[in-house]
Amino acid sequence: MNESEFDHLAENTMTAIEDAIEDCGVDIDYDNAGGILTLEFENGSQIIVNKQAPLTQIWVAARSGGFHFDYDPCEKCWKLPSNGEELFSCLSRYCSEQAGESVQLSV
Repeated sequence: MNESEFDHLAENTMTAIEDAIEDCGVDIDYDNAGGILTLEFENGSQIIVNKQAPLTQIWVAARSGGFHFDYDPCEKCWKLPSNGEELFSCLSRYCSEQAGESVQLSV
C-alpha cells in the first residue's frame, strides 16, 4: 500500500469512527486534529486514535494499553495482527470499559 492509499483508508476510518461515536447513544466527546482523534469520556479519561503513515497502521491508546492495527485488504478492515480482532470491535470494548456502560460502534 502506498502513502496515498493509506492516507485515504485511514481518513475514511477516522470519519467512520466519528460517525459511529455520534450514533452510539453514549455521551462521548471527540476532537480530530492533525490526524489524531481524541475520544473523551465523562470521567475525564481518553482514547487516542492516530494514523502512523510510516508503518501503515492505525494506533489506539486506551486505558487497557496501546494497540496497532494493520489493514486487511481481503476483509477491507483494520485488524490487530496478534489475534485478528477488528478495529471497531476493539474500540467498542475500550469505550465500554472507559464509559462504564455498553458502547457498540459499527461502520
